[in-house]
Amino acid sequence: MIKIENVSKEFVSPKKYPGLKGAIRGLFSTEKVVKKAVDDISFSIEKGEIVGYIGSNGAGKSTTIKMMTGILTPTKGTCMVNGLDPSKNRRKNAKNIGVVFGQRTQLWWDLPLSESFTVLKEIYDVSDENYEQRMEFLNEVLELQDFFDKPVRTLSLGQRMRADLGAALLHNPKVLFLDEPTIGLDLVVKDNMRKAIKEINEKYQTTVILTTHDIEDIEELCSRIIIIDEGKKIYDGSLQQLKETYGAKLKQTMAESQPEESKEIKLADIVKEIYKHGIV
Repeated sequence: MIKIENVSKEFVSPKKYPGLKGAIRGLFSTEKVVKKAVDDISFSIEKGEIVGYIGSNGAGKSTTIKMMTGILTPTKGTCMVNGLDPSKNRRKNAKNIGVVFGQRTQLWWDLPLSESFTVLKEIYDVSDENYEQRMEFLNEVLELQDFFDKPVRTLSLGQRMRADLGAALLHNPKVLFLDEPTIGLDLVVKDNMRKAIKEINEKYQTTVILTTHDIEDIEELCSRIIIIDEGKKIYDGSLQQLKETYGAKLKQTMAESQPEESKEIKLADIVKEIYKHGIV
């Protein structure tokens, strides 16, 4: 479903100089600064997989997602989603994918949620029959009917995230990109979101790419994870393999007045050490 081969993305910007003199110098300088956000990464994802794409802030996760959605064009390498090059076939690719950015919304702020869904129905050419079927399913898993007629600006964060997920799934996409979809949500809403994503994946075999800093999202949803750091892929495999291979490399020393039984090393501990020490 997704194939990334030797993809890199560089951003070129004018060089900045400090102070007033530096600002004047910058007006006449031709020097450029090259920032390599993604550095020669390759991976493939099969239909129906739920893959966790994780890394520290600034590692290149969102840049990779934007290249797979067609928002950005790779500097080099090839990116294919369902047989299409996203940057060259943006409209066709858009009909095959759904995207949820935790920090942004695709809903119209002052319109009732129902109106936003009606507009998206027309944009994606969803028939009346398919729309009714999709809304029945989305109401079942996301419980949108409780706030379907309210303006988006009046929704709580949890309600808006559920609405955004529903909007991304309205046209039954083959691939769903989730960029920190549970950010800022309480435990109950997070759990409901995870259940909804699982059910959507099981019923429609939707391929899901999930980026998150919440390790519980990864453990609950993903059987495979890809770790990226400073634009480079440093791990691609199963959660169990990660724990077995690198969990043994962690050493924790604690002094207690009353020793207790040793605890299992959690995935969060392993990932933190990978970022900190580069033990992969």
